Amino acid sequence: MSETCNLTHVFKRDGTYVPYSRKRISNAIYRAAVAVGGRDKDKADELSFKIEGIICENYSIDHPPMVEAIQDIVEKVLIEEGHATVAKHFIVYRATQNEKRKAKLSKSTVHTGNIPYQKIYEVLVWASDHDLNSVEKLNQRIARGEFAQVCLESDEAYEYDVQAAAELITERDADTRIVVVAGPSSSGKTTTTRKLAHYLSKKGMGMVELNVDHYFFDLAMHPVDEFGDHDFETPQALDLALINQHIKQLLAGEEVMTPSYDFKTGTRTLDQIPMKIKPTDVILIDSLHGLYGDMLNGIDESTIFKVYIETLLQMKGINGKFIRWTDLRLMRRMIRDEQHRAYDPRQTLTHWHYVRNAELRNILPYIKTADYVINGAVPYELPVMRNRLLEHFKEWEQDYKDDPRRVDAYLRAKRVREMLESVTPVTDESPIPETSHFREFIGGSIYDVH
Repeated sequence: MSETCNLTHVFKRDGTYVPYSRKRISNAIYRAAVAVGGRDKDKADELSFKIEGIICENYSIDHPPMVEAIQDIVEKVLIEEGHATVAKHFIVYRATQNEKRKAKLSKSTVHTGNIPYQKIYEVLVWASDHDLNSVEKLNQRIARGEFAQVCLESDEAYEYDVQAAAELITERDADTRIVVVAGPSSSGKTTTTRKLAHYLSKKGMGMVELNVDHYFFDLAMHPVDEFGDHDFETPQALDLALINQHIKQLLAGEEVMTPSYDFKTGTRTLDQIPMKIKPTDVILIDSLHGLYGDMLNGIDESTIFKVYIETLLQMKGINGKFIRWTDLRLMRRMIRDEQHRAYDPRQTLTHWHYVRNAELRNILPYIKTADYVINGAVPYELPVMRNRLLEHFKEWEQDYKDDPRRVDAYLRAKRVREMLESVTPVTDESPIPETSHFREFIGGSIYDVH
């Protein structure tokens, strides 16, 4: 390996973290050469050193490459060095392997319950392979000083999921005009939407985002419960008819004036922002209720690609039960609402029954309509949340223990408190990359997510 290159591992598409080896590059080139009648091992080695030099100029132990990126470099060098025939065979072999991968991906459309069984299985296998399928194993990795590595592995697995969705979108008919990113509260929709837009734009697709958050009705129009809390989790909190009308007008080539919503005052102002798209543009929608029928009612389904994201953590707690996905999202929303929306985390807990009820009625039943499911959970969020929220949950558990009106809040506080107490806390959050979708909640994201 080059003296200045400290690369040790690379990432496969499925998120597997495997050792880097220049010899594998040399062998791949030699196999392609043999297939077209060549037998020069020395030339294959020479080319592999050149390729390694390029890899090490662009990647490092802290930022390892994807296998696909290395393959791109191999193709480029083979062509530039005058080995077009070998490059052609290498490209054909790569394409064949890609077809096999796509066939495997297509299996994830077979559903058992709400989430595809194949997806759950893949996440579980990944967690097991990375010693992250139990709190005990997570704690052991933290004790070994591997928190930064856990962050890296988890984020790479998520990135591969987003890229897989982007590839499936681009492989669809050219008639695709709408891409929807849907999912329950605090699943990571906003950053995922930004990342999808980035990947799709690199593939030549013109992306125009329609921010449906500006279509909320005034807060005063939502019903209030006995505690003065508004139920704004229902899809009816949005002006679905206006969203639908504007989407149809945009697709028809018309200009629309979108509204603007002030979250501080809870009021909407109509006809504020002009919007028009090109005939080749794709409308990108990030919405809690993106799969809910009324939003896209009357629009040709063949023109819509629907992505669903959920915190599909496959990790068992010390009680032998899997950690609940909703508890992860509850903690994320607490942190986000407190930091960016001046919302007391206690209010998030007591409001959460509205969130869950809306999910059960208006989100989960529509998962089966999604074209692809992304896992938005990252195991490293647990030690971070332990440090940030454990004391709060202890307090809430005691406060609501004997309150018959707050049974839901008490049960959630007790369950999350027990889980967080079993996790080793992490106070240094610097290993979490600025590109992580988890930073959408804890802050420090490079994306405009608030």
